Amino acid sequence: MTRKFMTKLHVSIFFVLSLIFVSSVFGFLSQWHINETNACAFGAYRPATYEGAQDRAIYMTAIEAASVNKLFPTDTRFSLDSLEQGVRYSRTTAGGNIPATLVKGIAWIETRMTMATKATMWSGVGDSTISFDCGHGIMQVTSGMTAPLGADDQPSDTQALTATHFAYNIARGVKILGSKWNNAPESAPIMGTDTNSSPEIIENWYYATWAYNGFTGAGSSSSNHPLDPIFPWPRTPYQCNGSQSHNQFPYQELVWGCIKNPPSVGGSKLWDSISVSLPDLNNPKVRSALAPNNFFAPYANMDLTTPQPSHTELISSPTEDQIQVIIGSPIFSASDRTQTIRINNPAATMWVDVPVKNFGTGLSTWRAKSDSSFLQLSPPTGIAIGSDYKCNSSLCNENSLRIEVNPTLLPGSYATGTVTIWSPNTTSDPIKIQINVLADFELTFPGSAKKD
Repeated sequence: MTRKFMTKLHVSIFFVLSLIFVSSVFGFLSQWHINETNACAFGAYRPATYEGAQDRAIYMTAIEAASVNKLFPTDTRFSLDSLEQGVRYSRTTAGGNIPATLVKGIAWIETRMTMATKATMWSGVGDSTISFDCGHGIMQVTSGMTAPLGADDQPSDTQALTATHFAYNIARGVKILGSKWNNAPESAPIMGTDTNSSPEIIENWYYATWAYNGFTGAGSSSSNHPLDPIFPWPRTPYQCNGSQSHNQFPYQELVWGCIKNPPSVGGSKLWDSISVSLPDLNNPKVRSALAPNNFFAPYANMDLTTPQPSHTELISSPTEDQIQVIIGSPIFSASDRTQTIRINNPAATMWVDVPVKNFGTGLSTWRAKSDSSFLQLSPPTGIAIGSDYKCNSSLCNENSLRIEVNPTLLPGSYATGTVTIWSPNTTSDPIKIQINVLADFELTFPGSAKKD
């Protein structure tokens, strides 16, 4: 064996082994992250999202629209279901709306009404807020955000929209709150036996609000029961000003506190105060109904009259123009040309970046999938910002999909795969990109060619 051939062979083997080592580490770390949080729709990955302005005006308008079912009224995944009302043995479906101030209070308790992580600047792009228990975005939506996923065990379009787009996240949270209301009387008690359990009365949402965070009883690891001994009694009402610990109150009392004492941003209250009433825990009849030994389905002994004084609110219904600003008319676009990735020399780059754009208005959630295991996508889900949305961060114009080759999964020295990119909230056709991979690892050097 000649010295030249030995050099060629050694370098080739070294290059192949290096690729295998790097890829193995990549695969191990990826698998470690997936196993770490495999219950959530996106694993350890946090999809990009847009964070609105600090005044939360666009979020509050979206909440007001969703509360009266004006955001996505024809999309059954995100529309508000008709609300039931009436006493336990005489419930009827009567339509109705959810008090918007109640939803605002929930959004503040869940995330301080923010869509992205704290590191994201206002009117910027950053990682979506995802809690340890798979709560996503402003409304910390957990329902439907875990397995089962969509096709090919990938996150579904519904999960992607909920995690990346604030309007869909809010609408999904409102829909879930409505479903908690409709759980009565089959699997929840009724509040408002003397007021026909009207959904217009904020106080009647006490049990549904409790259930939004988990209809849990005394003694559970995450109890929201007002008579659970873990909560001090008597207790000062929650003030929603940052001076009190959340773990000293059941969830519904936190929300009631923010409805009564709206948070301030820049010296201005985010919404008008409503002096909502809690069930009077000093009243023997109320304490008897809420006794922990009554906490079992169908909770008939927990039915209560409406706490007094009761309150309604003036329905604030955004105009069509305001709703159009929120939803916009996004136009999704990405390059559809064939890409070739050459990894047949030590200096090769094993990926290609594909810009993803929104040439319209509003926000365009986008998704990507590969038909080949050797093509890794990062990120598989993102958000593209329209021209009408103010965006301060550098990430606003750096929206791209990285398609990377995992050489250990290549079926041969030449392989072809297809990546599909689409937007679930636009009418644009999916974009298909053919990826050709050249991975002939044989290396040559000057003077090493065969000679006769």
